[in-house]
Amino acid sequence: MKSLLSNLKIAVPEKIFLKDPESSALGKKIIGESILLIDEIGFEAFTFKKLGVKIGSNESSVYRYFENKHKLLLYLTSWYWAWLEYQLVFETYNISNSKEKLKKAITVVTRTIKEDSSISHINEVVLNRIIINENSKSFMTKEVDTENKEGYFTTYKCVINRLQDIIAEVNAQYKYPASLASTIVDGALHQHFLKNHFTSITNCKKNMTPTTFFTDLALKILL
Repeated sequence: MKSLLSNLKIAVPEKIFLKDPESSALGKKIIGESILLIDEIGFEAFTFKKLGVKIGSNESSVYRYFENKHKLLLYLTSWYWAWLEYQLVFETYNISNSKEKLKKAITVVTRTIKEDSSISHINEVVLNRIIINENSKSFMTKEVDTENKEGYFTTYKCVINRLQDIIAEVNAQYKYPASLASTIVDGALHQHFLKNHFTSITNCKKNMTPTTFFTDLALKILL
């Protein structure tokens, strides 16, 4: 899978950026360092001025790629969901048994992320932490409906739609495949957050992962 991913360009909706950061060394540095900085100080404290210091460039150079930090966060979240979709496709492609295919799909969208060495300028482990902590901030805004119409959340919805299709393969009579799919994808982020910060209100621990929980939930609902 790594060799396949290394030959693929992660597709992010073009309207999110002013200049494709994948088109230059500086753009890739902006993405890589922004991930590390947001993880370090949080999205609220993150600014292009601080990022400029990190990359050794004026903040105006960042503005050539992104209109504002909200658009940068949209880029990071969109990249993450597109990257996850590739994994979902590759890891379920050759599984013919619908139950086993669903179990693998749930594993892909709920597991703890490991770094993919084929994409050198992005640390997926750190990006996953940002998605867990900051993903909702990318769409819980007044502009969400307009941005949705512009296609900003296409990659996020693609992951859920693929999982929805796999759920339907297991039980075509189940009435709520989209709701279950979105619950698994978003719920996994929430459970990872809870097990890191609010351990008293989740059963997900070191030996009881979100993957275990959502696999059990889905199979009991569908079978």
